Amino acid sequence: MLTGLEKREYGLGDLVRIPFRCNPGATGFLGLQYALVGIIPTMQVVVTARFIDGALQIYQGSMGLKEIYPVILALLGLIAYGWILWRLMGFANTRLRMGLEAQYRTSVTEKRTHLAYYHIENPDTWDLITRVAGGAEDQIMTGFSNLMGMASNVLRIIGLLAILLQQAWWAALLVLVVSFPLFFLGMKSGRASYEVNREVSKFRRKYQYFSNVLLGRESVEERSLFGYGHQLNDTWHKHYEEARIKEYETRKKWFIRMKLGSSITALTSVLVVGILLQPVLSGVISIGMFIALVNATFGLVDLMSWQFVGSMDQLAKSKEYMRDLTNFVALEESCDAQSLPSMPPPVFESLEFVNVSFRYPGTEKLILDQISFKIEPGGHYSFVGANGAGKTTITKLMTGLYDNYSGEILLNGRSLREYSQGDLKAFFHVVYQDFARYYISLGQNIELGNPRKLANGVSVESAAAELDLVDVIARLPQGLDTPLGKIKEGGQDLSGGEWQRVAMARAVYNLAPFRILDEPTAALDPLSESRLYEHFEQISQDKTTIFISHRLGSTKLADQIFVIDQGRLAEQGSHDELMSLNGIYADMYQSQRGWYS
Repeated sequence: MLTGLEKREYGLGDLVRIPFRCNPGATGFLGLQYALVGIIPTMQVVVTARFIDGALQIYQGSMGLKEIYPVILALLGLIAYGWILWRLMGFANTRLRMGLEAQYRTSVTEKRTHLAYYHIENPDTWDLITRVAGGAEDQIMTGFSNLMGMASNVLRIIGLLAILLQQAWWAALLVLVVSFPLFFLGMKSGRASYEVNREVSKFRRKYQYFSNVLLGRESVEERSLFGYGHQLNDTWHKHYEEARIKEYETRKKWFIRMKLGSSITALTSVLVVGILLQPVLSGVISIGMFIALVNATFGLVDLMSWQFVGSMDQLAKSKEYMRDLTNFVALEESCDAQSLPSMPPPVFESLEFVNVSFRYPGTEKLILDQISFKIEPGGHYSFVGANGAGKTTITKLMTGLYDNYSGEILLNGRSLREYSQGDLKAFFHVVYQDFARYYISLGQNIELGNPRKLANGVSVESAAAELDLVDVIARLPQGLDTPLGKIKEGGQDLSGGEWQRVAMARAVYNLAPFRILDEPTAALDPLSESRLYEHFEQISQDKTTIFISHRLGSTKLADQIFVIDQGRLAEQGSHDELMSLNGIYADMYQSQRGWYS
Protein backbone atom coordinates (compact mmCIF):
# COMPACT_ATOMS: atom_id res chain seq x y z
CA MET A 1 0.00 0.00 0.00
CA LEU A 2 1.27 3.47 -0.93
CA THR A 3 1.35 5.50 2.28
CA GLY A 4 3.25 8.54 1.00
CA LEU A 5 5.87 9.80 -1.41
CA GLU A 6 9.46 9.17 -0.34
CA LYS A 7 12.14 11.80 -0.90
CA ARG A 8 14.34 9.95 -3.39
CA GLU A 9 15.13 9.78 -7.08
CA TYR A 10 12.28 8.33 -9.13
CA GLY A 11 12.83 6.43 -12.37
CA LEU A 12 11.11 4.19 -14.89
CA GLY A 13 11.00 1.32 -12.41
CA ASP A 14 8.56 3.35 -10.33
CA LEU A 15 6.06 3.15 -13.20
CA VAL A 16 5.60 -0.45 -12.04
CA ARG A 17 6.43 -0.04 -8.35
CA ILE A 18 3.82 2.66 -7.69
CA PRO A 19 0.92 0.82 -9.41
CA PHE A 20 1.89 -2.42 -7.66
CA ARG A 21 1.78 -0.73 -4.25
CA CYS A 22 -1.59 0.83 -5.08
CA ASN A 23 -3.22 -2.36 -6.40
CA PRO A 24 -0.94 -5.42 -6.54
CA GLY A 25 -3.68 -7.73 -7.87
CA ALA A 26 -4.60 -5.60 -10.88
CA THR A 27 -0.93 -4.76 -11.58
CA GLY A 28 0.14 -8.41 -11.49
CA PHE A 29 -2.78 -9.46 -13.68
CA LEU A 30 -2.01 -6.76 -16.24
CA GLY A 31 1.67 -7.72 -16.28
CA LEU A 32 0.72 -11.33 -17.08
CA GLN A 33 -1.72 -10.27 -19.79
CA TYR A 34 0.81 -7.94 -21.42
CA ALA A 35 3.25 -10.89 -21.51
CA LEU A 36 0.60 -12.99 -23.27
CA VAL A 37 -0.08 -10.14 -25.70
CA GLY A 38 3.60 -10.33 -26.65
CA ILE A 39 3.66 -14.11 -27.02
CA ILE A 40 0.36 -14.70 -28.86
CA PRO A 41 1.41 -13.07 -32.22
CA THR A 42 4.34 -15.50 -32.50
CA MET A 43 2.04 -18.43 -31.77
CA GLN A 44 -0.42 -17.11 -34.38
CA VAL A 45 2.31 -17.04 -37.04
CA VAL A 46 3.18 -20.68 -36.40
CA VAL A 47 -0.47 -21.82 -36.22
CA THR A 48 -1.41 -19.80 -39.33
CA ALA A 49 1.46 -21.35 -41.29
CA ARG A 50 0.37 -24.84 -40.27
CA PHE A 51 -3.26 -24.06 -41.12
CA ILE A 52 -2.39 -22.83 -44.64
CA ASP A 53 -0.02 -25.73 -45.30
CA GLY A 54 -2.61 -28.17 -43.94
CA ALA A 55 -5.36 -26.67 -46.12
CA LEU A 56 -3.14 -27.00 -49.20
CA GLN A 57 -2.33 -30.62 -48.33
CA ILE A 58 -6.04 -31.39 -47.91
CA TYR A 59 -6.68 -29.78 -51.31
CA GLN A 60 -3.92 -31.89 -52.82
CA GLY A 61 -5.32 -34.99 -51.11
CA SER A 62 -2.19 -35.74 -49.10
CA MET A 63 -3.83 -35.14 -45.69
CA GLY A 64 -7.21 -35.98 -44.16
CA LEU A 65 -9.70 -33.27 -43.07
CA LYS A 66 -9.73 -34.39 -39.44
CA GLU A 67 -6.00 -33.79 -39.11
CA ILE A 68 -6.48 -30.03 -39.49
CA TYR A 69 -9.14 -29.74 -36.76
CA PRO A 70 -6.63 -29.26 -33.88
CA VAL A 71 -4.94 -26.47 -35.84
CA ILE A 72 -8.29 -24.76 -36.49
CA LEU A 73 -9.23 -25.06 -32.82
CA ALA A 74 -5.87 -23.62 -31.81
CA LEU A 75 -6.29 -20.72 -34.25
CA LEU A 76 -9.83 -20.01 -33.07
CA GLY A 77 -8.68 -20.24 -29.46
CA LEU A 78 -5.95 -17.66 -30.01
CA ILE A 79 -8.37 -15.30 -31.78
CA ALA A 80 -11.04 -15.73 -29.09
CA TYR A 81 -8.55 -15.21 -26.28
CA GLY A 82 -7.35 -12.04 -28.02
CA TRP A 83 -10.91 -10.67 -27.89
CA ILE A 84 -11.44 -11.68 -24.27
CA LEU A 85 -7.97 -10.46 -23.29
CA TRP A 86 -8.64 -6.81 -24.04
CA ARG A 87 -11.89 -6.86 -22.10
CA LEU A 88 -10.17 -8.42 -19.10
CA MET A 89 -7.42 -5.86 -19.35
CA GLY A 90 -10.00 -3.07 -19.54
CA PHE A 91 -11.51 -4.27 -16.26
CA ALA A 92 -8.08 -4.56 -14.62
CA ASN A 93 -7.11 -1.08 -15.89
CA THR A 94 -10.24 0.35 -14.26
CA ARG A 95 -9.36 -1.32 -10.97
CA LEU A 96 -5.78 -0.05 -11.18
CA ARG A 97 -6.93 3.48 -11.98
CA MET A 98 -9.19 3.43 -8.92
CA GLY A 99 -6.23 2.33 -6.78
CA LEU A 100 -4.03 5.10 -8.18
CA GLU A 101 -6.76 7.69 -7.61
CA ALA A 102 -7.27 6.54 -4.05
CA GLN A 103 -3.60 6.28 -3.08
CA TYR A 104 -1.15 7.92 -5.50
CA ARG A 105 -3.25 11.02 -6.17
CA THR A 106 -3.95 11.24 -2.45
CA SER A 107 -0.20 11.07 -1.72
CA VAL A 108 0.49 13.85 -4.25
CA THR A 109 -2.29 15.95 -2.72
CA GLU A 110 -0.90 15.29 0.78
CA LYS A 111 2.50 16.50 -0.39
CA ARG A 112 0.93 19.64 -1.83
CA THR A 113 -0.79 20.41 1.46
CA HIS A 114 2.53 20.12 3.32
CA LEU A 115 4.52 22.38 0.98
CA ALA A 116 6.07 25.51 2.38
CA TYR A 117 3.81 28.41 1.46
CA TYR A 118 6.37 30.25 -0.69
CA HIS A 119 6.25 27.42 -3.27
CA ILE A 120 2.64 28.31 -3.99
CA GLU A 121 3.52 31.91 -4.87
CA ASN A 122 6.65 31.00 -6.86
CA PRO A 123 5.79 30.67 -10.60
CA ASP A 124 8.50 28.08 -11.32
CA THR A 125 7.62 25.71 -8.48
CA TRP A 126 3.92 26.25 -9.13
CA ASP A 127 4.43 25.12 -12.74
CA LEU A 128 6.28 22.05 -11.42
CA ILE A 129 3.44 21.33 -8.97
CA THR A 130 0.89 21.71 -11.77
CA ARG A 131 2.77 19.31 -14.07
CA VAL A 132 3.10 16.64 -11.39
CA ALA A 133 -0.33 16.97 -9.77
CA GLY A 134 -2.37 17.63 -12.92
CA GLY A 135 -3.90 14.24 -13.78
CA ALA A 136 -1.38 12.54 -11.46
CA GLU A 137 -2.94 9.08 -11.77
CA ASP A 138 -3.17 9.46 -15.57
CA GLN A 139 0.57 10.16 -15.76
CA ILE A 140 1.41 6.97 -13.87
CA MET A 141 -1.27 4.95 -15.67
CA THR A 142 -0.01 6.06 -19.08
CA GLY A 143 3.60 5.40 -18.12
CA PHE A 144 2.76 1.94 -16.75
CA SER A 145 0.77 1.03 -19.88
CA ASN A 146 3.58 2.23 -22.15
CA LEU A 147 6.25 0.39 -20.17
CA MET A 148 4.24 -2.83 -20.14
CA GLY A 149 3.32 -2.31 -23.80
CA MET A 150 6.96 -1.91 -24.68
CA ALA A 151 7.90 -5.05 -22.74
CA SER A 152 5.09 -6.82 -24.59
CA ASN A 153 6.41 -5.53 -27.91
CA VAL A 154 9.91 -6.73 -27.00
CA LEU A 155 8.53 -10.25 -26.48
CA ARG A 156 6.66 -10.02 -29.78
CA ILE A 157 9.77 -8.77 -31.62
CA ILE A 158 11.93 -11.52 -30.11
CA GLY A 159 9.38 -14.17 -31.09
CA LEU A 160 8.95 -12.95 -34.68
CA LEU A 161 12.69 -12.46 -35.13
CA ALA A 162 13.24 -16.00 -33.83
CA ILE A 163 10.94 -17.35 -36.56
CA LEU A 164 12.68 -15.22 -39.20
CA LEU A 165 16.07 -16.40 -37.93
CA GLN A 166 14.94 -20.01 -38.31
CA GLN A 167 13.77 -19.51 -41.87
CA ALA A 168 16.02 -16.71 -43.17
CA TRP A 169 18.49 -15.39 -40.59
CA TRP A 170 19.76 -12.62 -42.85
CA ALA A 171 16.23 -11.17 -43.18
CA ALA A 172 15.88 -10.88 -39.39
CA LEU A 173 19.29 -9.25 -39.11
CA LEU A 174 18.51 -6.77 -41.90
CA VAL A 175 15.19 -5.67 -40.34
CA LEU A 176 16.82 -5.31 -36.92
CA VAL A 177 19.78 -3.24 -38.16
CA VAL A 178 17.59 -0.87 -40.17
CA SER A 179 15.02 -0.39 -37.34
CA PHE A 180 17.44 -0.03 -34.45
CA PRO A 181 18.26 3.70 -34.99
CA LEU A 182 14.55 4.50 -34.74
CA PHE A 183 14.58 3.54 -31.05
CA PHE A 184 17.00 6.36 -30.29
CA LEU A 185 14.92 8.77 -32.35
CA GLY A 186 11.89 7.77 -30.26
CA MET A 187 13.68 8.46 -26.98
CA LYS A 188 14.99 11.83 -28.20
CA SER A 189 11.53 12.76 -29.48
CA GLY A 190 9.95 11.97 -26.11
CA ARG A 191 12.50 14.00 -24.17
CA ALA A 192 12.14 16.93 -26.56
CA SER A 193 8.33 16.81 -26.30
CA TYR A 194 8.39 16.87 -22.49
CA GLU A 195 10.94 19.69 -22.42
CA VAL A 196 8.63 21.70 -24.65
CA ASN A 197 5.77 20.81 -22.30
CA ARG A 198 7.81 22.30 -19.44
CA GLU A 199 8.46 25.43 -21.46
CA VAL A 200 4.86 26.00 -22.58
CA SER A 201 3.29 25.27 -19.18
CA LYS A 202 3.37 28.99 -18.32
CA PHE A 203 1.55 29.82 -21.59
CA ARG A 204 -0.91 26.99 -20.99
CA ARG A 205 -1.68 28.34 -17.52
CA LYS A 206 -2.45 31.75 -19.04
CA TYR A 207 -4.74 30.56 -21.82
CA GLN A 208 -6.54 28.17 -19.45
CA TYR A 209 -7.24 31.13 -17.16
CA PHE A 210 -8.70 33.16 -20.04
CA SER A 211 -10.66 30.10 -21.13
CA ASN A 212 -12.25 29.95 -17.67
CA VAL A 213 -13.10 33.65 -17.85
CA LEU A 214 -14.69 33.18 -21.28
CA LEU A 215 -16.65 30.04 -20.40
CA GLY A 216 -17.13 30.03 -16.61
CA ARG A 217 -20.32 30.87 -14.74
CA GLU A 218 -18.67 33.29 -12.33
CA SER A 219 -18.00 35.94 -15.00
CA VAL A 220 -21.07 35.37 -17.18
CA GLU A 221 -22.85 38.57 -16.06
CA GLU A 222 -19.94 40.89 -16.81
CA ARG A 223 -19.19 38.96 -20.00
CA SER A 224 -22.72 39.59 -21.23
CA LEU A 225 -22.95 43.18 -19.96
CA PHE A 226 -19.61 44.51 -21.17
CA GLY A 227 -19.21 42.32 -24.25
CA TYR A 228 -15.48 41.83 -23.71
CA GLY A 229 -15.55 38.28 -25.08
CA HIS A 230 -14.00 39.20 -28.43
CA GLN A 231 -11.07 41.05 -26.86
CA LEU A 232 -10.37 38.31 -24.31
CA ASN A 233 -10.71 35.70 -27.03
CA ASP A 234 -7.89 37.43 -28.93
CA THR A 235 -5.76 37.33 -25.77
CA TRP A 236 -6.61 33.66 -25.23
CA HIS A 237 -5.76 32.91 -28.86
CA LYS A 238 -2.40 34.68 -28.54
CA HIS A 239 -1.29 32.57 -25.55
CA TYR A 240 -2.78 29.42 -27.05
CA GLU A 241 -0.90 29.95 -30.31
CA GLU A 242 2.38 30.56 -28.47
CA ALA A 243 2.00 27.17 -26.78
CA ARG A 244 0.66 25.38 -29.86
CA ILE A 245 3.38 26.59 -32.22
CA LYS A 246 6.17 25.51 -29.87
CA GLU A 247 4.63 22.06 -29.49
CA TYR A 248 3.85 21.79 -33.21
CA GLU A 249 7.36 22.70 -34.35
CA THR A 250 8.92 20.16 -32.01
CA ARG A 251 6.53 17.38 -32.97
CA LYS A 252 6.88 18.16 -36.69
CA LYS A 253 10.67 17.97 -36.56
CA TRP A 254 10.71 14.59 -34.87
CA PHE A 255 7.80 13.24 -36.92
CA ILE A 256 9.67 13.96 -40.16
CA ARG A 257 12.81 12.27 -38.88
CA MET A 258 10.91 9.21 -37.70
CA LYS A 259 8.83 9.08 -40.90
CA LEU A 260 11.95 9.05 -43.05
CA GLY A 261 13.47 6.29 -40.93
CA SER A 262 10.26 4.26 -41.05
CA SER A 263 10.07 4.62 -44.84
CA ILE A 264 13.53 3.10 -45.14
CA THR A 265 12.46 0.25 -42.87
CA ALA A 266 9.28 -0.31 -44.92
CA LEU A 267 11.30 -0.50 -48.16
CA THR A 268 13.59 -2.99 -46.46
CA SER A 269 10.62 -5.20 -45.59
CA VAL A 270 9.49 -5.18 -49.23
CA LEU A 271 13.01 -6.23 -50.23
CA VAL A 272 12.96 -9.05 -47.66
CA VAL A 273 9.62 -10.37 -49.01
CA GLY A 274 10.94 -10.28 -52.58
CA ILE A 275 14.05 -12.25 -51.62
CA LEU A 276 11.94 -14.86 -49.76
CA LEU A 277 10.20 -15.80 -53.03
CA GLN A 278 13.20 -17.84 -54.17
CA PRO A 279 13.25 -20.21 -51.13
CA VAL A 280 9.48 -20.72 -51.60
CA LEU A 281 9.85 -21.62 -55.28
CA SER A 282 12.68 -24.00 -54.45
CA GLY A 283 10.65 -25.65 -51.68
CA VAL A 284 12.96 -24.65 -48.84
CA ILE A 285 10.10 -22.67 -47.24
CA SER A 286 6.51 -23.87 -47.39
CA ILE A 287 3.78 -21.66 -48.86
CA GLY A 288 2.05 -21.41 -45.49
CA MET A 289 5.26 -20.37 -43.76
CA PHE A 290 5.95 -17.86 -46.56
CA ILE A 291 2.55 -16.21 -46.14
CA ALA A 292 2.94 -16.21 -42.34
CA LEU A 293 6.45 -14.77 -42.67
CA VAL A 294 5.24 -12.03 -45.05
CA ASN A 295 2.56 -11.02 -42.54
CA ALA A 296 5.06 -11.28 -39.71
CA THR A 297 7.65 -9.15 -41.56
CA PHE A 298 5.20 -6.35 -42.34
CA GLY A 299 3.83 -6.57 -38.79
CA LEU A 300 7.36 -6.47 -37.41
CA VAL A 301 8.26 -3.41 -39.47
CA ASP A 302 5.09 -1.62 -38.37
CA LEU A 303 5.78 -2.63 -34.78
CA MET A 304 9.40 -1.53 -34.79
CA SER A 305 8.90 1.58 -36.92
CA TRP A 306 5.83 3.04 -35.24
CA GLN A 307 4.36 1.18 -32.29
CA PHE A 308 7.64 0.45 -30.53
CA VAL A 309 9.10 3.84 -31.39
CA GLY A 310 5.88 5.51 -30.25
CA SER A 311 6.16 3.64 -26.95
CA MET A 312 9.75 4.83 -26.62
CA ASP A 313 8.55 8.40 -27.23
CA GLN A 314 5.88 8.11 -24.53
CA LEU A 315 8.30 6.36 -22.19
CA ALA A 316 10.77 9.21 -22.56
CA LYS A 317 7.97 11.58 -21.50
CA SER A 318 7.25 9.36 -18.52
CA LYS A 319 10.94 9.42 -17.60
CA GLU A 320 10.83 13.22 -17.61
CA TYR A 321 7.67 13.11 -15.48
CA MET A 322 9.56 10.96 -12.99
CA ARG A 323 12.31 13.57 -12.97
CA ASP A 324 9.67 16.19 -12.16
CA LEU A 325 8.27 13.90 -9.47
CA THR A 326 11.76 13.65 -7.94
CA ASN A 327 12.01 17.46 -7.82
CA PHE A 328 8.43 17.74 -6.52
CA VAL A 329 8.95 15.45 -3.52
CA ALA A 330 12.20 17.29 -2.73
CA LEU A 331 10.36 20.61 -2.27
CA GLU A 332 10.59 22.01 1.23
CA GLU A 333 7.64 21.22 3.48
CA SER A 334 6.05 22.81 6.49
CA CYS A 335 6.11 19.84 8.84
CA ASP A 336 2.84 20.61 10.63
CA ALA A 337 0.97 22.39 7.84
CA GLN A 338 -2.05 20.13 8.28
CA SER A 339 -2.18 20.27 12.04
CA LEU A 340 -5.39 21.43 13.65
CA PRO A 341 -5.42 24.46 15.98
CA SER A 342 -3.75 23.65 19.27
CA MET A 343 -5.85 23.13 22.37
CA PRO A 344 -6.76 24.59 24.75
CA PRO A 345 -7.33 27.93 22.98
CA PRO A 346 -4.42 30.27 23.83
CA VAL A 347 -4.61 33.58 25.62
CA PHE A 348 -3.35 36.47 23.50
CA GLU A 349 -1.06 38.87 25.39
CA SER A 350 0.83 40.83 22.74
CA LEU A 351 2.18 40.84 19.19
CA GLU A 352 5.22 42.93 18.33
CA PHE A 353 7.14 43.56 15.11
CA VAL A 354 10.69 44.73 15.82
CA ASN A 355 12.57 46.17 12.81
CA VAL A 356 11.08 43.58 10.47
CA SER A 357 12.19 43.60 6.84
CA PHE A 358 10.98 41.15 4.21
CA ARG A 359 11.28 40.39 0.52
CA TYR A 360 9.55 37.53 -1.27
CA PRO A 361 11.85 34.58 -2.13
CA GLY A 362 13.63 35.04 -5.45
CA THR A 363 13.01 38.80 -5.57
CA GLU A 364 15.13 41.83 -4.67
CA LYS A 365 12.43 44.39 -3.78
CA LEU A 366 11.85 44.99 -0.07
CA ILE A 367 8.14 44.66 0.69
CA LEU A 368 8.57 45.57 4.37
CA ASP A 369 11.43 47.80 5.44
CA GLN A 370 12.41 48.01 9.13
CA ILE A 371 8.81 48.07 10.32
CA SER A 372 8.00 48.09 14.04
CA PHE A 373 4.70 48.19 15.96
CA LYS A 374 2.99 46.51 18.90
CA ILE A 375 -0.54 45.15 19.32
CA GLU A 376 -2.11 44.78 22.76
CA PRO A 377 -4.90 42.35 23.75
CA GLY A 378 -8.49 43.44 23.23
CA GLY A 379 -7.52 46.34 21.01
CA HIS A 380 -8.98 47.16 17.62
CA TYR A 381 -6.39 48.08 15.02
CA SER A 382 -6.46 49.16 11.41
CA PHE A 383 -3.71 48.91 8.78
CA VAL A 384 -4.26 51.30 5.90
CA GLY A 385 -2.33 52.25 2.81
CA ALA A 386 -2.37 52.12 -0.95
CA ASN A 387 -2.57 48.81 -2.80
CA GLY A 388 0.82 47.10 -2.73
CA ALA A 389 1.99 48.96 0.35
CA GLY A 390 2.63 45.68 2.25
CA LYS A 391 -0.52 45.36 4.37
CA THR A 392 -1.38 41.76 3.40
CA THR A 393 2.28 40.76 3.68
CA ILE A 394 2.14 41.72 7.37
CA THR A 395 -0.71 39.22 7.94
CA LYS A 396 1.25 36.52 6.09
CA LEU A 397 4.19 37.04 8.43
CA MET A 398 2.22 37.19 11.67
CA THR A 399 0.35 33.97 10.77
CA GLY A 400 3.61 32.14 9.96
CA LEU A 401 3.21 31.69 6.20
CA TYR A 402 6.70 33.12 5.71
CA ASP A 403 9.58 33.03 8.17
CA ASN A 404 12.44 34.35 6.00
CA TYR A 405 12.22 37.85 7.45
CA SER A 406 14.90 39.81 9.25
CA GLY A 407 14.26 41.48 12.56
CA GLU A 408 11.99 39.86 15.13
CA ILE A 409 8.29 39.09 15.52
CA LEU A 410 7.29 38.40 19.11
CA LEU A 411 4.04 36.69 20.03
CA ASN A 412 3.34 36.77 23.78
CA GLY A 413 6.99 37.70 24.20
CA ARG A 414 8.29 34.63 22.33
CA SER A 415 9.77 34.54 18.84
CA LEU A 416 7.08 33.67 16.31
CA ARG A 417 9.43 31.08 14.80
CA GLU A 418 9.22 29.04 18.02
CA TYR A 419 5.50 28.39 17.53
CA SER A 420 4.12 25.45 15.58
CA GLN A 421 1.56 25.92 12.83
CA GLY A 422 -1.04 24.41 15.15
CA ASP A 423 -0.25 27.07 17.76
CA LEU A 424 -0.50 29.91 15.24
CA LYS A 425 -3.79 28.57 13.87
CA ALA A 426 -5.15 28.65 17.40
CA PHE A 427 -4.14 32.32 17.78
CA PHE A 428 -5.34 33.78 14.47
CA HIS A 429 -8.34 33.62 12.19
CA VAL A 430 -8.10 35.55 8.91
CA VAL A 431 -10.86 36.49 6.48
CA TYR A 432 -9.05 37.28 3.22
CA GLN A 433 -10.14 39.44 0.32
CA ASP A 434 -10.23 36.35 -1.89
CA PHE A 435 -11.91 34.16 0.73
CA ALA A 436 -12.93 30.66 -0.35
CA ARG A 437 -16.47 29.85 -1.43
CA TYR A 438 -17.07 26.19 -0.65
CA TYR A 439 -19.81 24.46 -2.60
CA ILE A 440 -21.09 22.54 0.40
CA SER A 441 -24.02 23.36 2.67
CA LEU A 442 -24.32 26.79 4.28
CA GLY A 443 -23.99 25.25 7.75
CA GLN A 444 -20.86 23.31 6.75
CA ASN A 445 -19.37 26.51 5.31
CA ILE A 446 -19.63 28.13 8.74
CA GLU A 447 -18.49 24.99 10.59
CA LEU A 448 -15.16 25.11 8.72
CA GLY A 449 -14.26 28.02 11.01
CA ASN A 450 -14.02 25.61 13.94
CA PRO A 451 -12.41 22.41 12.55
CA ARG A 452 -12.26 20.75 15.96
CA LYS A 453 -15.98 21.51 16.45
CA LEU A 454 -15.32 22.42 20.07
CA ALA A 455 -17.89 24.23 22.17
CA ASN A 456 -17.10 27.92 22.46
CA GLY A 457 -20.45 29.30 23.46
CA VAL A 458 -21.29 30.07 19.83
CA SER A 459 -23.44 27.83 17.64
CA VAL A 460 -23.59 27.80 13.85
CA GLU A 461 -27.04 29.36 14.09
CA SER A 462 -25.89 32.16 16.40
CA ALA A 463 -22.80 32.85 14.25
CA ALA A 464 -25.08 33.17 11.23
CA ALA A 465 -27.44 35.42 13.17
CA GLU A 466 -24.56 37.65 14.28
CA LEU A 467 -23.79 38.34 10.59
CA ASP A 468 -27.43 38.99 9.65
CA LEU A 469 -27.83 35.74 7.70
CA VAL A 470 -31.19 34.83 9.29
CA ASP A 471 -33.21 36.05 6.29
CA VAL A 472 -30.87 34.22 3.92
CA ILE A 473 -31.34 30.96 5.83
CA ALA A 474 -35.11 31.45 5.90
CA ARG A 475 -35.35 31.76 2.11
CA LEU A 476 -33.13 28.75 1.36
CA PRO A 477 -35.21 25.59 0.75
CA GLN A 478 -33.28 23.48 3.30
CA GLY A 479 -32.07 26.26 5.57
CA LEU A 480 -28.54 25.68 6.83
CA ASP A 481 -28.49 22.28 5.08
CA THR A 482 -28.96 23.85 1.64
CA PRO A 483 -25.96 23.15 -0.65
CA LEU A 484 -24.41 26.29 -2.08
CA GLY A 485 -23.30 26.71 -5.67
CA LYS A 486 -24.59 24.81 -8.68
CA ILE A 487 -22.60 21.59 -8.61
CA LYS A 488 -25.23 19.69 -6.58
CA GLU A 489 -28.90 19.21 -7.28
CA GLY A 490 -30.87 21.88 -5.45
CA GLY A 491 -27.78 24.04 -4.95
CA GLN A 492 -28.41 27.73 -4.39
CA ASP A 493 -26.36 30.80 -5.28
CA LEU A 494 -25.64 33.61 -2.83
CA SER A 495 -24.86 37.19 -3.66
CA GLY A 496 -21.33 38.52 -3.22
CA GLY A 497 -22.28 40.33 -0.02
CA GLU A 498 -23.96 37.21 1.40
CA TRP A 499 -20.87 35.13 0.68
CA GLN A 500 -18.81 37.73 2.54
CA ARG A 501 -21.08 37.42 5.54
CA VAL A 502 -20.70 33.63 5.44
CA ALA A 503 -16.89 34.02 5.46
CA MET A 504 -17.11 36.40 8.40
CA ALA A 505 -19.51 34.04 10.22
CA ARG A 506 -16.71 31.45 10.05
CA ALA A 507 -14.53 33.92 11.97
CA VAL A 508 -17.24 34.37 14.63
CA TYR A 509 -17.56 30.58 14.99
CA ASN A 510 -13.78 30.24 15.37
CA LEU A 511 -12.16 30.07 18.82
CA ALA A 512 -9.09 32.20 17.98
CA PRO A 513 -8.60 35.28 20.20
CA PHE A 514 -7.23 37.33 17.30
CA ARG A 515 -9.35 38.16 14.23
CA ILE A 516 -8.03 39.70 11.03
CA LEU A 517 -10.16 41.09 8.21
CA ASP A 518 -7.95 41.52 5.15
CA GLU A 519 -10.21 43.51 2.80
CA PRO A 520 -12.88 40.79 2.51
CA THR A 521 -15.46 43.48 1.75
CA ALA A 522 -13.55 45.08 -1.14
CA ALA A 523 -16.37 44.14 -3.53
CA LEU A 524 -18.90 46.15 -1.49
CA ASP A 525 -19.51 49.85 -1.89
CA PRO A 526 -17.64 51.96 0.69
CA LEU A 527 -20.72 52.74 2.79
CA SER A 528 -21.79 49.09 3.01
CA GLU A 529 -18.22 48.10 3.83
CA SER A 530 -18.09 50.65 6.64
CA ARG A 531 -21.34 49.39 8.15
CA LEU A 532 -20.23 45.75 7.96
CA TYR A 533 -16.93 46.55 9.66
CA GLU A 534 -18.79 48.44 12.36
CA HIS A 535 -21.07 45.48 12.95
CA PHE A 536 -18.12 43.07 13.03
CA GLU A 537 -16.32 45.28 15.54
CA GLN A 538 -19.37 45.21 17.81
CA ILE A 539 -19.53 41.39 17.83
CA SER A 540 -15.75 41.14 18.43
CA GLN A 541 -15.58 43.15 21.65
CA ASP A 542 -13.86 40.32 23.52
CA LYS A 543 -11.32 39.75 20.73
CA THR A 544 -8.29 41.52 19.35
CA THR A 545 -9.04 42.64 15.79
CA ILE A 546 -7.17 43.99 12.79
CA PHE A 547 -8.95 45.61 9.87
CA ILE A 548 -6.87 45.92 6.70
CA SER A 549 -8.11 48.24 3.97
CA HIS A 550 -7.10 50.94 1.54
CA ARG A 551 -10.52 52.50 2.17
CA LEU A 552 -10.91 54.38 5.43
CA GLY A 553 -14.57 53.98 6.37
CA SER A 554 -13.70 51.57 9.18
CA THR A 555 -10.71 53.40 10.60
CA LYS A 556 -12.70 55.49 13.10
CA LEU A 557 -13.51 52.19 14.86
CA ALA A 558 -9.84 51.47 15.52
CA ASP A 559 -8.01 52.28 18.73
CA GLN A 560 -4.80 52.56 16.72
CA ILE A 561 -4.27 53.10 12.98
CA PHE A 562 -1.03 52.08 11.28
CA VAL A 563 -0.39 53.82 7.96
CA ILE A 564 1.85 51.72 5.70
CA ASP A 565 3.63 53.47 2.86
CA GLN A 566 6.10 51.62 0.59
CA GLY A 567 6.79 49.00 3.24
CA ARG A 568 7.39 51.42 6.07
CA LEU A 569 5.27 52.50 9.03
CA ALA A 570 4.70 56.10 7.98
CA GLU A 571 2.18 57.18 10.62
CA GLN A 572 0.57 55.78 13.76
CA GLY A 573 -2.22 56.96 16.04
CA SER A 574 -5.98 57.31 16.46
CA HIS A 575 -8.17 58.81 13.76
CA ASP A 576 -8.21 62.23 15.43
CA GLU A 577 -4.45 62.18 16.04
CA LEU A 578 -3.68 61.30 12.44
CA MET A 579 -6.08 63.89 11.08
CA SER A 580 -4.31 66.54 13.13
CA LEU A 581 -0.99 65.59 11.52
CA ASN A 582 -2.28 66.56 8.05
CA GLY A 583 -0.14 63.81 6.59
CA ILE A 584 -0.72 60.72 4.42
CA TYR A 585 -3.72 59.50 6.39
CA ALA A 586 -5.42 62.91 6.41
CA ASP A 587 -4.95 63.23 2.64
CA MET A 588 -6.40 59.74 2.07
CA TYR A 589 -9.35 60.37 4.35
CA GLN A 590 -10.15 63.76 2.80
CA SER A 591 -10.05 62.26 -0.69
CA GLN A 592 -12.50 59.53 0.37
CA ARG A 593 -14.79 61.66 2.57
CA GLY A 594 -17.46 61.85 -0.13
CA TRP A 595 -17.79 58.04 -0.25
CA TYR A 596 -19.37 57.96 3.20
CA SER A 597 -21.79 60.90 3.06
